[in-house]
Amino acid sequence: MPASQPRSRARDRNNVLNRAEFLSLNQPLKGNQESRSSGRKQSGQAGAAGAQNCGPKERRQSQQLPEEDCMQLNPSFKGIAFNSLLAIDICMSKRLGVCANRASSWGGARSMINLLGITGHGIPWIAGTLICLVKSSTLAGQEVLMNLLLALLLDIMIVAGLQKLAKRKGPYDITPGLLDYLTMDTYAFPAGHASRVAMLSKFFLNHLVLAIPLRILLVLWALCVGLSRVMIGRHHITDVLSGFVFGYLQFRLVELIWMSSNTCQMLISIW
Repeated sequence: MPASQPRSRARDRNNVLNRAEFLSLNQPLKGNQESRSSGRKQSGQAGAAGAQNCGPKERRQSQQLPEEDCMQLNPSFKGIAFNSLLAIDICMSKRLGVCANRASSWGGARSMINLLGITGHGIPWIAGTLICLVKSSTLAGQEVLMNLLLALLLDIMIVAGLQKLAKRKGPYDITPGLLDYLTMDTYAFPAGHASRVAMLSKFFLNHLVLAIPLRILLVLWALCVGLSRVMIGRHHITDVLSGFVFGYLQFRLVELIWMSSNTCQMLISIW
């Protein structure tokens, strides 16, 4: 009996029907199952290890890539409209930047346009308001000047904060001047000069008694200062228009928090 068992086993191994290619597909060999399962486990472990080695940024990119591709292939109507308006704004602003540098078509008038822009800068207006406040002897004049000083300070802080949030560059690579750095007016959106002249013109029209020609000149001055910022290449058209809107809103804010004569006198006495 012990000798017959090895012979039967050898006969079974040599039998062609016992080979793997002649077995039923529904009943594969145990060795094949074990090898396949071990291969799957190894590949699964390798994939898990690769996923663990990948950083969170790579995971986010792998998850976002299909969505970004879909957005590029099928942009929404709002996205198309916004990009079209943005392209028109950049194109028109570059065409109006006729004084952006000395080689521009109106490069010779750059100094004069810069001088016009200085009339809407915050530093000269704050200095002039302080000088007038020191020399003023009437309560009404001191009240108006104190509120004007408050409006100028609010304008600088609000515009600087909005520019830091937006961080939009101008149509041309123009380096800001020293006065721009002092008032933190280093970005394009919104235009600080435009917001300031809009606020000042509305302030003077409401609180000063001016003749009609002076009122017209005041409005024209505000428009020319805003246009000059586009001509020298510092701002886009939308930057200037948004600056006018923010300037009007700042005027409304100052009207809401208007300081009375007693409050102004107390602040002046402390100063």
